[in-house]
Amino acid sequence: MTADFLFSLANSIALLGWIILAVGIVWNKPFLRDAVAGRFFPLGLSVLYTILIGAFFFRAEGGFDTLANVQKLFTFPWAALAGWVHNLAFDLFMGAVISRDMMKLSISRLFLIVLLPLTFMFGPIGYVVFVILRTALAKKEIAA
Repeated sequence: MTADFLFSLANSIALLGWIILAVGIVWNKPFLRDAVAGRFFPLGLSVLYTILIGAFFFRAEGGFDTLANVQKLFTFPWAALAGWVHNLAFDLFMGAVISRDMMKLSISRLFLIVLLPLTFMFGPIGYVVFVILRTALAKKEIAA
């Protein structure tokens, strides 16, 4: 099994998780949104990440102590793959958390049209925009 194969597989798994998340939102199916897309898929990706770190992390040069060492670490394909899988798992998990919180707070699902792609592509930016939106809407409710 090659790093390229696992890269493609992880991307496909993450994309399927995002599709299930969207279906769970559109069909208002909390089980799909929370359990399947929000826990099962991120857990599977996290297991893959754990295996990759266990098998390859200590074979790579570099580390986390300087930017130069992080760059060196990610020149090793298996370490780069582990880093990518880490992002896939965490971004999907955060997308589900954002979606669940929005439903719990009765915030319109229409905002997810912007928030989920932001979270999918630029994880922390989607979360920042969500927190700003949630805060703004809470202040608006208090003022009303």
